Amino acid sequence: MLKGETKKILGEKRRKLILKWLKEEVEPITGKELSERTNVSRQVIVQDISLLKATGEPIIATARGYVYVNNKNENQYHTRVIVVKHTKEQTKDELNILVDHGVRIINVMVEHPIYGDITGSLMLKNRREVETFMNELSKTGASLLSNLTEGVHLHTIEADDESELDEACEALRKAGYLLED
Repeated sequence: MLKGETKKILGEKRRKLILKWLKEEVEPITGKELSERTNVSRQVIVQDISLLKATGEPIIATARGYVYVNNKNENQYHTRVIVVKHTKEQTKDELNILVDHGVRIINVMVEHPIYGDITGSLMLKNRREVETFMNELSKTGASLLSNLTEGVHLHTIEADDESELDEACEALRKAGYLLED
């Protein structure tokens, strides 16, 4: 809630504030935090985010909250899509290998026989964020997308330097997770 305000922030004013906060923040902002700041329900925030997305705003929902994706500086990062396979129990190890090499894990993707490509945003860049993701996975009892494809999935990863991507892929190869031709 805005300082000094005790009533709901309504409609367009609320969406403008949500957009402003998301653009200013580097870390994800949870729906709960946005609902508290604006004194509305979490469901209203979900609807607001959907309305903002429908206008073309690049907002993604991650396990840690909402993120505004600013693509202005996209050319300063190197990106790669990799194919990996592992068990649910090896998930934390795979994610930590990537972040330990300075890699940001943007998403996870699987190819479903009926729905086609299914993508989930991750936006993980360090061990603390991996731990939070794993705790949420455990707490909610949710399934990994890779359960749909017997452990095979893709990640879009990015790093400041191409060599970080190469080193991360080599570490995944050594761990037996990277799938190659």
